[in-house]
Amino acid sequence: MAQDYDEVRPDVAEASERVLKDVQKIEAPNAKSVQADLEETDLSEGQELPGAIVLDELVVEVIPQGADEFVCSECFSVRHRSQAAKVLGGVIICRECNEL
Repeated sequence: MAQDYDEVRPDVAEASERVLKDVQKIEAPNAKSVQADLEETDLSEGQELPGAIVLDELVVEVIPQGADEFVCSECFSVRHRSQAAKVLGGVIICRECNEL
């Protein structure tokens, strides 16, 4: 007799029904209760949040690319010329990217 492998096994089907019934018994919050909870617990008034925007200016010194350096066309890292593995069509690939 041929067996239908797509048919759900009885023990799996029963377990699925039990889980579905348990989930349906749980009271899920509705939109109004969630909104009320958020309004009650709004503690951010008058306090600075940890992710607040700071108006400090970041100062970084940019050093131009040296004559003995190149930018890898794969990983876009600035490398010394001794790290060049191959040149393909005018673009240079570093040793690390060449090994991958």
